[in-house]
Amino acid sequence: MINGNHLIAGQWVAGEATFENQPAHGPAHQFAVGNPALVDAAAQAAEEAFWSFGYSSREDRAAFLNAIADEIDARGDAITEIGTQETGLPEARLIGERGRTIGQLRLFASHILAGDYLDRRHDTALPDRTPLPRPDIRLMQRPVGPVAVFGASNFPLAFSTAGGDTASALAAGCPVVVKGHSAHPGTSDIVAQAIDAAIKTCGLHPGVFSQIQGGNRAVGQALVQHPLIKAVGFTGSLGGGRALYDLCASRPEPIPFFGELGSVNPMFLLPNALAGRHADIAAGWAASLTMGAGQFCTNPGIAVLTDGDDATRFIAATKEALAASAPQTMLTDGIAAAYRAGRDRIRESGAAQEVLSTTCDARTAAPYLFTTSAKEFLANESISEEVFGPLGIVVLARDFDEVIAVAKSLQGQLTCTLHLDDRDADQGRALLPILERKAGRVLANGFPTGVEVSDAMVHGGPFPASTNFGATSVGTMAIRRFLRPVSYQNIPEAILPSDLI
Repeated sequence: MINGNHLIAGQWVAGEATFENQPAHGPAHQFAVGNPALVDAAAQAAEEAFWSFGYSSREDRAAFLNAIADEIDARGDAITEIGTQETGLPEARLIGERGRTIGQLRLFASHILAGDYLDRRHDTALPDRTPLPRPDIRLMQRPVGPVAVFGASNFPLAFSTAGGDTASALAAGCPVVVKGHSAHPGTSDIVAQAIDAAIKTCGLHPGVFSQIQGGNRAVGQALVQHPLIKAVGFTGSLGGGRALYDLCASRPEPIPFFGELGSVNPMFLLPNALAGRHADIAAGWAASLTMGAGQFCTNPGIAVLTDGDDATRFIAATKEALAASAPQTMLTDGIAAAYRAGRDRIRESGAAQEVLSTTCDARTAAPYLFTTSAKEFLANESISEEVFGPLGIVVLARDFDEVIAVAKSLQGQLTCTLHLDDRDADQGRALLPILERKAGRVLANGFPTGVEVSDAMVHGGPFPASTNFGATSVGTMAIRRFLRPVSYQNIPEAILPSDLI
C-alpha cells in the first residue's frame, strides 16, 4: 500500500532522487526526496484551495474531518504494521496513538459544529448616541490561510501527517502542507492516502492537503519562507525549531511559528508526601520516565526534593524500579546517539553523581539515574537541559529556600508537577505561583506523560518549551493558532458571512 511519492494537490508526484527509510525491523522502502519546487507547487495549490475551503461551512469541514478519521481507521492494520517497523514502537502504542489521532479529528469536528470557537460578538448600532453615533460592529474569528505542518519524530500519528496541528488547521478552514518526517515516511504515506481519499469523498479542492516527503533543510526553509504560507506548526528539537522560528520572523511578512521544542518537566516532592509515599512516587516516576523509552516531550526528567533520610529512601526505590526496566528500541539511530550524548554531558559535567549505570548501544536505550545538589544544579546549566530518553536526575536541596531557588531558576516548561499531601499545603501555595509562570500545565500527585485531548488542556509553555506561550498544540484551544479576529462594521446582512447572521 505504500506509494513512496509526494502528494501534491491530489497527485502522487515522484522526485528526482530517493531515500530509504531505516526501520527498526522489517523491510526498507524507497521514498521520493522533496525539494523547494514541490513546496512552491503545494503552497500555490493550498492558496487556490483557500478561496473555497476557507469559506466553507462548518458542517462541510466537520464532515471532512470525520471522513479523514474513517479513512485512517479503515487503514488501521496497515498503519500499525508499517508504524511498528519504522519506529520500533510496540503494536499497542501504535493502536493507541491511532485512536488518539482519530479522536482528535472527531473532537475538532464537534468543536467547530458547536461554534463557540468563533468568539462571535455584536455591538449593535446606537444612531442616537451623543456626541457621536455608534456603528453596528460584529466580530468573529476567520482562518489565516495556508498552514505548514512539520511531522514529529516521536509521534508518527498524533503529531504528524493527520495529527493535532493538521486537524486544528483544517477545522479552522486552513489548507495544510505537511513536511513528512524522514523517521516514518511509510506511516506518513498511508495516512496521506487516507486524507486524499477523504478529499475525494467530500468533493473538496485537492489543494486542501499536500505532503512532501524527506528532503534536506532547504525544504523546511522553503516551506516556512514561502509567501503564501501564513502560519507554521512544529514539534521537534530546540535547535531546529529556533532556526525555523527565526526564518519566520525574518520574512518580509513575518508569520507566527507555533513550535513545541523541549522541556525537562520537573517534579517537586514536598516533605510529607515524600515521607508517606516515597516508594509509590518512585515507582510511578520510573514508569513515567521509561514509558516509550522516554521519548515523550512530557517526560519528567528532574525530581526536586529536600535532602534527608526520606530522600535517600526515594532514590533507592527509584534505582530499584529503573533497574528492572528492560532496554527499549528508540525511534531512530540519531535519537539513540543523542540520548547517549546527553548521558555523557551529565557524566562529564562533574556536577552529578551516577546512581544507576547501564549500557546502551546501537538503537537501544536503558535508563540512567543521577543525583546532584541544588547548589550544583543552579551553577551548572548543562545539567538542567533536556535529555530525550529515560534519564532522571534527582536534585537535592538543603531546605525549602533552595527548592524555591531551583523553581525560580527554571526555563519555560510544558509541565511542572507537585507531589504533596494536605500537610504540605503551605509549601504548595508558595510554589504554585512560581510554577504557573514556568509551565503551561501544573499537576499534582500524578505524572505528566499522557496528555488528555480536551477543551481545558494546555500543551505549551514559556520558551523554550514552546515559541508562543499563549498557544497550545493539544486540545480544542489549538484551533486559535490558525484564526484571526475580523470586525465587520455596518456590513449589510445580505453579504455577511452566514456564521454572523
